[in-house]
Formats: sequence, structure tokens, C-alpha cells
Amino acid sequence: MTVTVIVGTQWGDEGKGKITDLLARDMDMVVRYQGGNNAGHTVVIKDEVFKLHLIPSGIFYTNVLCLIGNGVVVDPAVLLGEIETIRGKGYSADNLRISSQAHVIFPYHRDLDAAQEKKHEAGRIGTTCRGIGPCYVDKFNRRGIRIGDFFNTDLLRQKLEWNLKEKSFYLNNFYEMKVNYNLEEIMNEYLGYFHAVKKLVVEESSTLVNEAVAKKKNVLLEGAQGTMLDVDHGTYPYVTSSNPIAGGACVGAGLGPQKINEVIGVVKAYVTRVGGGPFPTEIAGQLGERLREKGGEYGATTGRPRRCGWFDGVVMQHAAKINGLSQLAITKLDVLDELDKIEICVAYELNGKRITYFPTDVYRLEKCQPVYEEMPGWKEDTTKVKDHKDLPANAKKYLEKLAELANCRISLVSVGAERGQIIKI
Repeated sequence: MTVTVIVGTQWGDEGKGKITDLLARDMDMVVRYQGGNNAGHTVVIKDEVFKLHLIPSGIFYTNVLCLIGNGVVVDPAVLLGEIETIRGKGYSADNLRISSQAHVIFPYHRDLDAAQEKKHEAGRIGTTCRGIGPCYVDKFNRRGIRIGDFFNTDLLRQKLEWNLKEKSFYLNNFYEMKVNYNLEEIMNEYLGYFHAVKKLVVEESSTLVNEAVAKKKNVLLEGAQGTMLDVDHGTYPYVTSSNPIAGGACVGAGLGPQKINEVIGVVKAYVTRVGGGPFPTEIAGQLGERLREKGGEYGATTGRPRRCGWFDGVVMQHAAKINGLSQLAITKLDVLDELDKIEICVAYELNGKRITYFPTDVYRLEKCQPVYEEMPGWKEDTTKVKDHKDLPANAKKYLEKLAELANCRISLVSVGAERGQIIKI
């Protein structure tokens, strides 16, 4: 029996979907523990490309129970769309379960998200405007509506009516957005969504998870986004509104930390980020654009182009510390195949001093200059390599440097988008 957490070690988009899909074949349960449809995990099966935003990546194995945990915020229209897409491709979604404690995204959450992004005075974060942050605000303000509330229509109506009044006041009077919500229309729309997924809802999702662990099942806990977007430990305020780190898995799945056996950090062989915020190793000009095109660095959720940068060892060390990593899964090594030279950031220079810790204060981070160590490229195609020993010598040296910076062993290396393009070490 193993309980494994998969976390992103950078600013998200590290390729967690592919790694989860690979590991899920040996699992009995996969749990998505935080975030919402502001994240996208891409799974490639032969010629089919699936972009999952809410459903755990193990859904394509019918023997694996997939749970959307209590820590996730759910847009039911998006969820139904994903289910229909999966079924339309010949896969069953009958192995999906949804926690009754997961919070629900409503139209006013999306409107608030968009309105806040337009307010220059507050500073733009660069959110997806999917309503994720405002939904979490309601959750922690104890005003949220959970999936379980749909079993009691009187209670649902009462909660929704109050929320519509409050949000309408904010949007109309402060954000000058001019909204006019119809209680009955939203009730009917969302009750329709609920009835479509009602049979998949589980009342006590943490019990489901803990029973699986007690029966010595293999459980995989899947996060969205990455460590540097963690609301507590990332580049605040340019972060997401939940905790993607390994500690967030305990909260979002309802599991004690002593039950976790492995924490796998997914590491892109270079670094990307979407949205605003400091990015010390960002590559400007044609080389950055070249990496973006070769790596297909466009958001799975929004299609936004990702900013590309050299591998950041300071970020890596921060992620290893915060998550307690036990293994690394390196992705997109093949994207670097054509480069003559590769830079690795091994430290920052801040106010004339060399530092190896990550400043989580973005105003200090903005002043940091990366200290690079140059490594030779390998100038060979790695996409067909199946065994670690067959990798080019310089590619092996590059991987060894990443493992050294993380102080953690590498167990998987991805050299392409397809399921089979993974080297096990």
C-alpha cells in the first residue's frame, strides 16, 4: 500500500497530468485535492488529447476510483462538459465520485473575478476569471454553497438568495458592472446540473479515502497549479487561491499526514509561468519564443502564452523544502534537445549579496538577479529513448544537476507528450 502525493514544483504547467495518468494505472484511487477549472491537466492517449480541468487524470482507467475532493471548487457546467467529452470518446466516467463538501462556483463568482481584474487600483493578478478565488472567499467567509446543499432545496434557496443580494450590491455599486440575477433561473439551472451528477456525489468523501487507506489500497493525491502559486508559500499576491503543496493534500482530501508515503515533485526541465508576477529566469526574445513553440507552452485552460525561462534551482530548493519531496519526475526534457548551451540558475544576487533561499516577498524578488551556471547541450533527439542509459551524456549530466539542486532522486523522465514517452529510473 502506498499513498502518494503529486505536486508541481514551479508555477504550474509542469506536466502533472501525464505523470498522474502514468502512475494511476497502478492505483486504486486518484483524488484531486484543490483548485478548480482554473487548471488544466493534459493527457495524450495515441492521437487523442484530453484537457482535464476538474476530473482526476486517472479517469481513463475504469478500475480506478476517481474522486473530486472536498478541497476543490466545482463549476458544474464545466464538470458536465468534461464528463460528456470523455464519454463521447468511448470512455466511461462511472468511476468518478464528487465530494458533497466541495464548494460550487456560481455566475456571480465569475463576474466578481472579472470585475476585480479590471480594477487597476487593486493591481491585476492575471487570473483566469473562472470565479475560483471569489468562490474560495465565500468558503472561508462561511457563506459558500456546497454540493451537499443541493439535497435540501429550501436551504439552497435561502443561501443563494442571500448571496445574490450581497454580490449584486458589490457588483452594481462598487464595481459598476450592472448585473441583474434571477434567483429562479439560477436555481433551475443549477438543480439541473446537480440532478445530472447526483449519483456520483458521496456524502463523506474523507471516509471513502481513509477506508481505502485502511484496506491498504494504493491512493494517489493529485494537485493543480504548482508550489510557486501556493497562496501561502508562493509569489504572493501573484498566486492561486488554494494550497497546491503537499500539505494541502491532507486538507483537500481529508487525510492525516502520517499516512502519506511518497511525495513526487513534477519538474519541467525549464520553467514557465502564466499571468503577472516576478519571474527571475525569464528568457526574453527569440529564444523564449522558440521554447514556447517547441514546448507547446499555451495554457490548457485559457490558451494564454506562457512565459518561458531557464531552470531555476532556487525555486527547486524552495519546493523541495516546502513539500518534503521524496522523488522527482522531470518533464519536457526533449524541448531542450536542439540547444547548444543551457543555463541553470543556481543562486540569486540580491542587493549585492549571493543568496540561495527564495524570497517570498515579491518586492524583494523583483530585485533578484539570477546567477547562472552554463552547461553544454546534447544536440540529439531524445524523444525515442526508452532507457536512461541511452540518453546523451550531456542530458544525463543536466539531469544530475537538477537532482543535486533538489537534493532528491529522479524516478521518471518524460521525453514527449505521449503516454509511452517516459523513462523510468
